[in-house]
This record gives sequence, structure tokens and C-alpha cells, in this order.
Amino acid sequence: MTTPGVEDAVLGKDPVTERRLHPVTPLRRAWAPVAVLIGWAVHDPDQAQRQLARLTATTLLIALAVLVPVAALYGFLSWWYTHFAVTDTELRIRTGLLFRRTAHIRLERLQAVDVTQPLLARVAGVAKLKLDVIGTDKKDELAFLGEREARALRAELLARAAGFAPETAHEVGEAPARELLRTPPLHLAISLVLTGATWGALAAALVVPPVLWFATHSVWTVLATGVPLLGAAGASSVGRFVGEYDWTVGESPDGLRIDHGLLDRTHETVPPGRVQTVRIVEPLLWRRRGWVRVELDVAGSSNSVLVPVAPREVAEAVIARVLPGVTVPSAADLARPPRRAGRCVPVWWRGYGLAVTDTVFAARHGLLRRRLSLVPHAKVQSVRLVQGPWERLWRVADVHVDTGANKTVTARLRDAQEAAELLRAQAERSRTGRRDALPDRWMA
Repeated sequence: MTTPGVEDAVLGKDPVTERRLHPVTPLRRAWAPVAVLIGWAVHDPDQAQRQLARLTATTLLIALAVLVPVAALYGFLSWWYTHFAVTDTELRIRTGLLFRRTAHIRLERLQAVDVTQPLLARVAGVAKLKLDVIGTDKKDELAFLGEREARALRAELLARAAGFAPETAHEVGEAPARELLRTPPLHLAISLVLTGATWGALAAALVVPPVLWFATHSVWTVLATGVPLLGAAGASSVGRFVGEYDWTVGESPDGLRIDHGLLDRTHETVPPGRVQTVRIVEPLLWRRRGWVRVELDVAGSSNSVLVPVAPREVAEAVIARVLPGVTVPSAADLARPPRRAGRCVPVWWRGYGLAVTDTVFAARHGLLRRRLSLVPHAKVQSVRLVQGPWERLWRVADVHVDTGANKTVTARLRDAQEAAELLRAQAERSRTGRRDALPDRWMA
């Protein structure tokens, strides 16, 4: 079998220099055999307990003496057989000890290149490079690289994806960033306290286990239910605070950069031109303070939060950088459904609203937790009109707008004639928007 470097030489190309990951990587991969044993013990705890009870001290020491070298050897060999290389057009990643896998990642299809540092990786001075590629659900990653090497490689990949020549890509370096927003920890903590989901999860964790105990008197039933509820309560409060701590948004030629995390530090990039939908979320208890949360739908990417909490005017300024030329419609600009829509959805119909501007399709949902979804006309893939029998009776219809992120934004309970006109007009606006849209390109 021809190696990549020899293959390039045969084809008349410059040989590609392959590189290995950081020497600390085997320590991470050595955990795989141990994880298999832990998974077996969790899957069948009774059998695991019986087997452990049969082991003598001597047998246990012999087992450890065998397991530790095997795990260390597996970690070393998996690291030794992992290489990566950057060519003029792609990033190659070769992995596999027994079953070999080679990933060819085309640079022009790079969606985002994120640098993440778990707590132990920060202590060791290494980082993980995660690659979002258009058309794939799973991220490829390089774990671990030296922190400097990871940032330099990220800058090189983005420079080559932007069209810089290979000989100059190394010199481009990381594009400078200008800070747009930094979330104060106090604001983040207060916003979590004022979020209904936090109190709902906590109340469930405190109420459900005692009720189950009085009903069943089974410790295992209480633990099986209470532990996940406590985990959900922690994830919705402490977990979010730790994950969204020191949230910073900066603007650079390669997109908006997002840095966050108290223990695990993450450096993400919102790729230019790939944002399909922006949602402005406004919980009930935030309105007095004028705070909102901004979420994203990005095609082929897992990045979903732009701003965890910020004053509305600050959030709208950041949205203007994500969607150039877009102005967020005010509450007064949103048209409610006709009053007869209350026959279909009592009370809650008042939370629906619609505004169509020259740049976006904007639909609002919710009374207690308002969500305003903005879809640029150029990102609309299809438009559908849906009308059930009860809606036909009251002459209302729903207009669904589908985006490239496999998401749908719906204008609920519009007048039937208005919905039909909106369907035709939106299809034309989408065609015009795609024709006039700027190209999606790194560092454009």
C-alpha cells in the first residue's frame, strides 16, 4: 500500500509532511481498556460484585500488573499510528491500530474550527481541535495538540480555506479579533435564578423522590429516579453557569469568535454566512431587566448559543454582525393573527406574531417565554402552507419556512388569504435573496 507521502511524490506533488499528536495523548487513550471494564461493571453490577468477591489479593495484584501495561501499550500504539497532514486542498487524518481509517477533509468545506481545553488539558498545556465539516454530523478532532500548535494549525487551516497560497498560509497567523460582548458572571447567575426551568428541575428533584419513597419504600426506585432529576437540576443551573462563564464574543475576519467556560475552556467560531436562523429568547422574569438570550441554527454545526444573556440593545448589535443589514423587528412591528384564531388556540394565540422585512422572515411564539425567530430570505429552502380541518373552518392557516439547518420556522394561525399571499411572496423573496447574497467564504 502506498503511503500518502510516496503517493504525492509519484503524482509529481511536493511530499506531505505528516505530524503526530502531542506526547501526552497516550495517557488519554490508555483509558479505553479500563473504560471497557467499567462499562461491563455498570451493565451487570451483580455479576461484577460476585467476580470481585472471588478475587484474592494476589490475583488482584496480578490482574493490575497485566492491565496497566496493556492499557499503556494500547495508548502508545494508538498514538504512534495516528498522523495528520495538511496539503494544498485537504487535511488528512490517519488513525487506527487494527482497523485503519483515513479522513480526507476538504478545506473549502470546513464549517468551523474550534479549540477546546478540558480542565486537565489546560493543566497539561494542550488543546483539542474540533472540525465542523459541511455535510457531516460527527465532528472530526485532533486530540491533543500543544496549545500553541493547535492555535497555529487552526489559523493555517482557515487561511488555506480562505484561498491563501500554501507558502503564505503559515505567515497569515490568527486573524485579530475585536471584542463585541462579555457577559458578567453576576448577570449570568441572576439570569439562571430567574429562569423557570432551573426552579422546575429543582422542585422535581426535591418533591418526586419523597413521594416515590412513601409510595414504594424502595431505595433503588428512589435512587433511579432522584439521581437523574438531581443531575438535570444541576445541569440547568450549575452546569450552565460553569459552561457559559466568562462568555465573550469577538469579531474577526474569519467570523464571530466565542470563548467561554470556567473549567473546560472552549474557543468556537460562528462561520461567516452559515447562520440559518437567529432566535431571540425572552423569559418572563427577564423582561423587567430587558434581558434576552440569543440562539443560532448553523448548517452542519453544533454551535447553538450566541449570547447567553445580555440587554436587548446589546444583543441586537451582535445580531447585526451575524446577519449584516438585518434590523430586528420591534414588538409593535409584529402583526398578530386575527381574533378568530383564538377558536383554534385559546389564549396562547396572542403570543403569535409575524413581520416580513426586506431582509428577514420573523415569527414570534410564546406568551410566558417569547421566542422571535429570524430567517434571512436567502436561507429559506422551501415554503409550505398547512391548514387542518378546524383551521379551514375558521379561515386561518400556518406558513412553514424550512432552512438549510433542517429546522422550520412557522407563522401560526395567519388569515387564510394572507397566508396564500405570503406563500407566493416568500418564494419570490427567497429566490431574490439567494441571487443577491454574498459568497460564504472565510476571511472574505
